[in-house]
Amino acid sequence: MQSFEKSLVWFRRDLRNFDHAALHHALTQSKRVFCAFVFDKEILDTLPRKDRRVEFIHSSIAELDAELRQAGGGLIVRHAYAIEEIPRLAAQLGVDAVYVNHDYEPAAVARDAKVAEKLTAADRAWLSFKDHVIFEKDDVLTQSSTPFSIFTPYKNAWLKKLHLAEDVHLCNNRVEPFTSCLAPPPSGSSLPSLADIGFEATDMQANHIPTGMSGGQALFDGFASRMDRYDQTRDFPAIKGPSYLSVHLRFGTVSIRGLARQALASMRSGKGNGASTWLSELVWRDFYFMILHHCPHVAQRAFKAEYDAIVWESGAHAEEVFNAWKDGRTGYPLVDAAMLQLNQTGYMHNRLRMVTASFLIKDLGIDWRWGERYFAEKLNDYDLAANNGGWQWAASSGCDAQPYFRIFNPVTQSEKFDPEGKFIKRYLPQLATLPEKYIHAPWLAPTMQLQMAGVTLGENYPAPVVAHDAARLRTLERYAVVKKTRPL
Repeated sequence: MQSFEKSLVWFRRDLRNFDHAALHHALTQSKRVFCAFVFDKEILDTLPRKDRRVEFIHSSIAELDAELRQAGGGLIVRHAYAIEEIPRLAAQLGVDAVYVNHDYEPAAVARDAKVAEKLTAADRAWLSFKDHVIFEKDDVLTQSSTPFSIFTPYKNAWLKKLHLAEDVHLCNNRVEPFTSCLAPPPSGSSLPSLADIGFEATDMQANHIPTGMSGGQALFDGFASRMDRYDQTRDFPAIKGPSYLSVHLRFGTVSIRGLARQALASMRSGKGNGASTWLSELVWRDFYFMILHHCPHVAQRAFKAEYDAIVWESGAHAEEVFNAWKDGRTGYPLVDAAMLQLNQTGYMHNRLRMVTASFLIKDLGIDWRWGERYFAEKLNDYDLAANNGGWQWAASSGCDAQPYFRIFNPVTQSEKFDPEGKFIKRYLPQLATLPEKYIHAPWLAPTMQLQMAGVTLGENYPAPVVAHDAARLRTLERYAVVKKTRPL
């Protein structure tokens, strides 16, 4: 086992002080351990001055700092370019090593390589650990030692590997027994305010978004009682079915290993299929991280190269319908309500992510990358791997994606998953008095029915920007190029 006099743990997307791989290893291998977080200007300078994610991070590190201080340490928080600040801080503190948890996004991988190079040149160790996923990179491969591209066999191999050594793969990287090694921040260190780093408060509190470790735990406690029904409730946006933990998984205020342990315990209780369905969602998360690692080109191009031959809509009309989609003005209530949910709260139900993505790509003929970028701007839980995986799934260009001829009908999706229109009415109150029969497709309602409900198409609610049946035929024609270019 390595032994260092002084080390530094650099927190990034792992904002907790429990079951934390890098912190655990630093504390067990060092006499004194400093902790730091950098509000990285490389990232922050690209964001609007009001960003819920920045406020979420700020609130979460305030809680983390308080917890570390109570244990004798604390968080050194800087607003700088991390690629420069971490080597500089390591030198100022005189540490022998910097501990981190792996980050898998291409830009983060490049950043970490440069930081590691600078530290190595200064004769300091760079130690990075798996923490954000259960299995990563080459952990789960096919029998021919190649990456999986189909989810179900990947999941089967994932579960098999987990069960062979569950105590190893889901081990609790304990921190509590070793906190005597925590070092307090240098005197004068304090947490900068949002204003200090150039940001303003958002509507996060008004939208009841719980932050930090305590927020993540509270959400899980609420979900635990309904986990066994997850398979029955997860697709209905008007029902409290999901865990709502995605933003906490994104920023590591919860432990993925802890969540998997809880899911397995619930599965073994034999109360239903909900826990196994939820565990599958965690496996999907690992799957997309694995794909991003082995195929980083997906961040710019289709996973399946032949899908790059598709010619998407362009010009003024494309911009017009794209803006209608962004603003929730397509004339399809479920699509519009979902986009308004995203714009107003930074959250979108997973079923609706599929519906809205399919509508943009296969009803409007817009390049999936336009939608991917918009979600990246708006989602509180934005994660490159999952967001890209979801959009390429909807576009049929990704690994194990839906077939290109599978085109969601936004009306039947609405009728199936929001049958009473409760979700629609929440975000489109102007449709609230329309009967259930018509709320999914107001343009089909008789004129008298619209008048009685106070709905005037084209005024207080838009007419459809596209006819789904005609759009479906155009999509099949658009995707015909895939069959022509597909290798034999």
